[in-house]
Amino acid sequence: MQTSISPQVHQNILLIVISFLAVMGCNRPRPPIAAQALPPELATPMCGLTLVAPPEPFAQNPMPAVTAVGANWIAVVPYAYTLPAKPAVRYNEHGWQWWGEKPEGALATIELAHQAGLKVMLKPQVYVPGGWTGTLDFETEEQWMAWEAGYSRYILDMARMADAAGVELFCLGTEFRTAIAKRPEYWKSLIKAVRDVFPRGKIVYSANWDDWEQVPFWDELDYIGLGAYFPLAEGDVPAVDSLLAAWAPLCKRLGDFSRKWHKPILFTEFGYLSVSGSGWKNWELEKNIQNRAVNEQAQAHCYEALFRACLKEPWWAGGFAWKWFPNGRGHEGYPERDYTPQGKLAESILKNWYTNAR
Repeated sequence: MQTSISPQVHQNILLIVISFLAVMGCNRPRPPIAAQALPPELATPMCGLTLVAPPEPFAQNPMPAVTAVGANWIAVVPYAYTLPAKPAVRYNEHGWQWWGEKPEGALATIELAHQAGLKVMLKPQVYVPGGWTGTLDFETEEQWMAWEAGYSRYILDMARMADAAGVELFCLGTEFRTAIAKRPEYWKSLIKAVRDVFPRGKIVYSANWDDWEQVPFWDELDYIGLGAYFPLAEGDVPAVDSLLAAWAPLCKRLGDFSRKWHKPILFTEFGYLSVSGSGWKNWELEKNIQNRAVNEQAQAHCYEALFRACLKEPWWAGGFAWKWFPNGRGHEGYPERDYTPQGKLAESILKNWYTNAR
């Protein structure tokens, strides 16, 4: 039975917030492969869900529903934003941010997750209205330095919060293709700065599905992280066998890359829209999403193929399904077509694999 947040939880959250503000001033054995094996804490893969930050405090504890599908990790995502071509990172913790994105809400979510026996990846992300972080670019050195100063403040504040809350994994960036290609030294210095304020946990970066081989600093992180939105097979409802055939060469590439860097690979995001054609380019399907045909079977086939292909692989550290709406809150008005597996055929696929992996 789901319950509201207890006074003791509120008290614990308050203590963590005070500490934070003061600083701010799955059991299946898998065989090792040559030169690389999963670290001991990943004998069970990360069976994760990305929780969408809700606009208001939880009316009910959302974690029983998370554990019911076999998840052992959640990702908490406090968004900031950057306007296209504007060298600033905006994060208004005292203003218009949704409750779940503010320190208070993020800390409440982390506290409830830990009480439920779940581990947490804190994954602060930058939203670019009408754009994408991968193409974020500036014309002058001064503009780059201004944006980087703002991003560093945001990320390091989040890393301090993660450390105060006992978060197990911190993601310091998501899909900054152009910024990393043009400014690699900044990112290397940011990694060092994050480790200085987040010394106890692990650190990852989340590359895009098509540029993870170009990231120059995997040796300085604990995992190779990527959003696994690979286009696999066309058609309204691609067959599982067709999807598996597409995964086969990808798994070889990923395995070779893992051995090269001596790092396990984590799918920091994976997911499929529940519409026709979701085995192909989901980012294109997002356009005009509300007019797409609902197709739960296509989504379910894609989930089934991903787990069949990856869960047996010794390089795979697991992943975080994108996305999960706690108590059904935080969606954009089309959950029946969105990436969430909640209440759909894909939820039973997810539960089966997550439960058996632990």
